[in-house]
Amino acid sequence: MKALDEILQDATAGDPISGLKWTRKTARNLAEELKHKGFQVEHSTIPRLVRTLKYTLRSNQKRLSRKQDERRDQQMHHLIRVRKRFLKRKLPVLSVDCKKKELIGLFRNPGRTWRQKPLQVLETDFPSDAKGKAVPYGLYDVHHNEGYMVVGVSHETAEFAIAAIRRWWLEIGQVRYKGCQQLLLQADSGGANACDSWLWKAALQTLADQLGLTITVTHYPTGASKWNLIEHRMFCVISQNWAGQPLDSYETMLKFIRTSTTKTGFRCLAYFDRRKYSTKQKLSPDEKANLNLHYPRLLPEWNYTIKPHDT
Repeated sequence: MKALDEILQDATAGDPISGLKWTRKTARNLAEELKHKGFQVEHSTIPRLVRTLKYTLRSNQKRLSRKQDERRDQQMHHLIRVRKRFLKRKLPVLSVDCKKKELIGLFRNPGRTWRQKPLQVLETDFPSDAKGKAVPYGLYDVHHNEGYMVVGVSHETAEFAIAAIRRWWLEIGQVRYKGCQQLLLQADSGGANACDSWLWKAALQTLADQLGLTITVTHYPTGASKWNLIEHRMFCVISQNWAGQPLDSYETMLKFIRTSTTKTGFRCLAYFDRRKYSTKQKLSPDEKANLNLHYPRLLPEWNYTIKPHDT
C-alpha cells in the first residue's frame, strides 16, 4: 500500500486543509508501475486498493464564483430565516428559477440509459435543425415537496415568469393554501426574476393586485444560485429522469417532467405555454411610481415586499 500511495503522489493534487486528493492515473497505468517495482497485481485490483487510501472517482463541482459580494453570508442567513418563518405559519413558499433552455429535436442529451443498442441522434446541435426551443420555468413548493414546471416556446421574460406563478396559484395555491394572503418567492438575482428588474417588480404588482396577495421576495446573492432549493430538489431530478433521452418533441419533454419522482415523495406537474412573450419592454416613470413597493432596512436590493393596491 505504501508503494501505491507513493505512485499516486507523483500525479496527485489536493486540498492542504481537508486532505482530499485526486489523481489522473488510470488503473492499468498504476498496475504497470507497481509491476515495475516488483509487485504482482492486476489492474482489476487497483480500484479496491485505492479506495482503502481514501481515493474515489470524483467530478467537478460548480461552487466557485468570480463575483462574490461581501454581504453574501448575511443575505443567506436572512433568506433562511424568512423561509422558516413562513413555513412555521404554513404560508406558501416558492423557490423559482428558469431551467436551462432545451432544443427540441433528435439531439444528444447528456447521460446514459439502458438500451441494447445506442440511439442514433444528429451529429450537430445547430438551432436551425431544432423543431423549436423550450423555455422551462420552474416553481418548487417547499412545504409540500412538489414541483410545477411551465414549458414555454418564446422568451424568458418577467411576463412569462409571472404567468407561470399566476397559473400555479389559480390551479393549486389558492386551494392548497385557502385563506392565505401572503406568498414568499425565493429567486436568483438574474434572469427573468432579476433583483434589479423593474419589469419583474411591475409584473409582481399586477399579480398582487389581481390575486389580493402580499408578495415577499428574497433573492439569492450573486454566485449563490446553486443553493436555490429548486436546483437540487427539482431540476436535478428532472435532468436525471431524461438523461440520455433525446427531447424530440414538447410532448416528450412534458412526459419526462411529469414522471420525475423521488423516494422522498417529490413529484412534478407540467403545463405547456404556447404564448409569445415580447422582449425589450420598458417601464415608464409613472409605472415605477405606482408600485406599492416596500423595502426592509436589511439589504433592500435583495429583499422587498409588494402589497396590493387598495380597491
